[in-house]
Amino acid sequence: MGAGHDHRPTVPEAGRPGDHRRRLWIAFGLTATIVVAQGIGAVVTGSLALLTDTVHALTDASGLLVALVAATLMLRPADARRTWGFRRIEVIAALGQAALLTAVGVYAAVEGVRRLLEPPEIPAGELLFFGAVGLAANVVAITVLASSRGANFNMRAAFLEVLNDALGSLGVIVAAIVISTTGFQQADAVAGLFIAALILPRAFVLLRETTSVLMEFAPAGLDLEEVRRHILALDHVKDVHDLHASTVATGLPTLTAHVVVDDTCFTDGHAAEMLEDIRACVAEHFEVSIHHSTFQMETERIAAHEPEACRYP
Repeated sequence: MGAGHDHRPTVPEAGRPGDHRRRLWIAFGLTATIVVAQGIGAVVTGSLALLTDTVHALTDASGLLVALVAATLMLRPADARRTWGFRRIEVIAALGQAALLTAVGVYAAVEGVRRLLEPPEIPAGELLFFGAVGLAANVVAITVLASSRGANFNMRAAFLEVLNDALGSLGVIVAAIVISTTGFQQADAVAGLFIAALILPRAFVLLRETTSVLMEFAPAGLDLEEVRRHILALDHVKDVHDLHASTVATGLPTLTAHVVVDDTCFTDGHAAEMLEDIRACVAEHFEVSIHHSTFQMETERIAAHEPEACRYP
């Protein structure tokens, strides 16, 4: 029986102190400032748009904090107890963010419709001020993160969060201008619905992706039947079973399988070559490249005595 492991990283490491983490700290500080300022503004003005954008900014701030934590923790090596280190903390945090975003998005949609019919009085001047504060801080954060947005998954997610929040702040400003110039109080509700429209699709995507990871579904874009066919096409391979694929964290898909080969592979030394061929197959031939794979090489006699529970196929 043989096992093959390839531990090459699939995601670039987080930036060194003073590099990406410094940028993340600046963006987090700016976003936290937005949360406080817009939270005060939501209480003062009673604006649905500002309240929705405040929670939106709060979720973005927590996302940036998760990026900071991940950028630090991913540098810590795995140990005998935490065999994957702290890589999955981002998934758990993202699931919490998705739940919060969904609740806020649904509330904003329902409340927005109600306020379209019964619009409250919203002070346009104060609304414009707090919206401008939020947009200004977001623009600075976007500038800080823009040059590093392609460095790794963390930085890309952080940049998109700040960009999305800037659109929400822009919606608040437009609502304030409309109310100030036309007296159309429903503009606040329309802006709130606009921000809800930004929030809900993102929330559903996060929910789907994080749930798939926690349920250990196969990575998106990876067809296990195709993987099985490729391995079966290799010389001396007789069967493939107990084929499992999952995602530990962003950019870290894994795959395991039992591969039944000719008995002679274990006597003529060919098993080692077979193992290299299979590892290269799953790393190079598919849309999702898997560089962390484990294969159990076995004979038909060994395979016949294995339990059937949870086997695929």
